[in-house]
Amino acid sequence: MTVLIIGARGQLGTDLCRAFAKTKLHTADLDGGDFSLDICDTPAVHRLIVEELKPDVVINAAAACNVPQCEERQAVAFAVNTTAAMHLARACKEVGARLVQISTDYVFGHGATKPIIETSPTAPLSAYGASKLAGEHLIAAHCTDYIIVRTAAIYGAAPCRAKDGQNFVELMLHLAATQPEVRVVTDEITTPTYTWALAQQLRLLTEKGEPGIYHATCGGSCSWHEFAKAIFEATDTKVQLVASTVAEFKSAVQRPEYSVLENSHAQEQGLDIMPHWRDALNEYLEETGRKKSESLKVERR
Repeated sequence: MTVLIIGARGQLGTDLCRAFAKTKLHTADLDGGDFSLDICDTPAVHRLIVEELKPDVVINAAAACNVPQCEERQAVAFAVNTTAAMHLARACKEVGARLVQISTDYVFGHGATKPIIETSPTAPLSAYGASKLAGEHLIAAHCTDYIIVRTAAIYGAAPCRAKDGQNFVELMLHLAATQPEVRVVTDEITTPTYTWALAQQLRLLTEKGEPGIYHATCGGSCSWHEFAKAIFEATDTKVQLVASTVAEFKSAVQRPEYSVLENSHAQEQGLDIMPHWRDALNEYLEETGRKKSESLKVERR
């Protein structure tokens, strides 16, 4: 199996390269990899996929994913997340390649109160969510062999380029080290998802999943406040953690209040291998050399 990973030097892309290391792997990114590639450069995409590599699988982990910036620069968001996705789909169809596209929980809006399945109605609240949803539709329209994977709240050992190199875990630890108190919201519920776990799930879906849309997040759910509390407990970090609400943080971007995804499509096929978010956090802390305590051995939910 010949695999091309686009966005290979990003937070998720780095772990995807680990997950697919034993395949015939090619990597592409804006600033490095085997090939330098701007996915908005349609002729370059066509040359690489159709004329040069003719891969069996193309995994697109490249995206405009800084949510506030997408709101301010909507043309860029739709160029990267929508139009470029369509051209990738066309190129994949031309060579018979499977396209694996990373999407987001932000395609959903307000109102959910229980885990959201793949067929639930979409209602994006932001330019980021709208651009990713439009990309999903165009991929489905232009490519028959596609795997679209919606995920949420990802964090990993590689730097997150959209967030100045930090993920939520590292941000919390940085704030705890530099401020007397840390305020985190209690009224946004999601599922933190570790990129190494997600990368392994993506490989399994790539190899064995039927075409279609999938959800792939860690198990369980929590508020951002609960996640921060788990991080501080697990690393023996002493800080005053203050419960806050979304209303206290001014933002021009609306985010879903509840965006817990259920991996129902993968479960139906016996392909859901995602760990609980607490177990995934433990694994991340081990990988990054953080001290753990016994505090994460609590009831799963």
